[in-house]
Amino acid sequence: MRAVRIVSYGTPLSEVELPDLPPALGEVTIDVAACGICHSDAHYRSGFGSIALPRTPGHEIAGIVREVGPGVTDVAVGDRVAVHYLRSCGACRSCREYGEQFCETGQMIGKHCDGGYAERVTVPAANAIPVPPAVPLDVAAVMMCSTATAYHALRVARFEPGQSVLLLGFGGLGVSALAIARALGARQVGVVDSVPSKLALAVRLGATTHPPAVVDIAIDFTGRPSVSIPALRALAPGGRLVLVALSEEPLTFNPYRDVLGKERSIVGCSDHLRTELVELLALAASGRLDLSHAISNRVPLEADAINPVLDSLERGTGSLRTVIVPHQTLP
Repeated sequence: MRAVRIVSYGTPLSEVELPDLPPALGEVTIDVAACGICHSDAHYRSGFGSIALPRTPGHEIAGIVREVGPGVTDVAVGDRVAVHYLRSCGACRSCREYGEQFCETGQMIGKHCDGGYAERVTVPAANAIPVPPAVPLDVAAVMMCSTATAYHALRVARFEPGQSVLLLGFGGLGVSALAIARALGARQVGVVDSVPSKLALAVRLGATTHPPAVVDIAIDFTGRPSVSIPALRALAPGGRLVLVALSEEPLTFNPYRDVLGKERSIVGCSDHLRTELVELLALAASGRLDLSHAISNRVPLEADAINPVLDSLERGTGSLRTVIVPHQTLP
C-alpha cells in the first residue's frame, strides 16, 4: 500500500510502499477515507517528541472497515468508523483512576505506531468508533483530534452554560471549540488571532473579536506566553486558563496578582476520552454541532501535496483544517 512517512527529522515526508499485513487478534484494518493534517504532525516532522523513525503520521482518521482479525465481534467489514488515536490497556492504575490518556503502556496512533497518512491503517477494534450515517467521514476524521481536544478542554475547564469563553487562536481546534461552546450554551465566545481572514470567519460563525474585559474561561491553542498571560490576567475571579497547544515556552506571571488573589486556575489539557468521541459524533448527528466550516482544504495522499501543508502550519496559516483524501472521492 502507499504511505507518506517521516523518514528523518527536519526533512520533507517521503512516499513509500509498505506491505499489506492482515489484522492480528482483536484488530481491524481500515481503508482510510480521510485523515486530517494536525499541527502536531509538523512538530513530529521537526523532531518534537523524538518519535521513532520511520513513522507514518496521521491521527485524525476515518474510513471503511476492510478486514477484521480473529476475535473481533463488534466491528464488521463495511462499517463506517473513525479512529480513537489512543491505544491503552484499560487495566493499569493510571487507566482506571486517571484516564486512558495516561496509560502506563499507552501509545498514540500516528506517533508511537503508524497512522493514517496511508491507504490503510490497522488498529485495535476497540479504537474503531462507529460513525453515524449523517456525519461525513472527513468531518468525523477531524473530530477525532481537533474537535475532541476542544471538547475535552471545555470539560477540564468545568464549562457550564451561560459562561463566557475566550479562544486564543482560531485554527482547526479553535473553530471546533467555537462550535461546541455555542452548541453547549456559552453566553459569549471571543476569539483572538493575528490573521484577519480567520477573525472574519469567527465572526460569521457567531464569535466576537471584542471580548468582554473579564471572561470565565480562556483556552490557549497558540502556545505563546505573549497571548496566554494577558488572557490569564483578564479572567474573572475563579476563571480558568486551559493550556492545549504543544509548547515548552515558560510562563512568567505574578502568583499573587495573576492567580491566587483572584482564585484563578491554570489547567492542562491532554488528549481526550473515547466516551467523548461517542458523545461528539452523536451531537453532530443530531444537527446541534455543525463542523462544515472546519475543513478548509483537501489534498491527495502525495508527499508533494502534504509537505506544503505542514510547512504552512509551522509558519502560521490562514487555513483551518486540511484533510488528506487517499481516493478521489469519499465513500
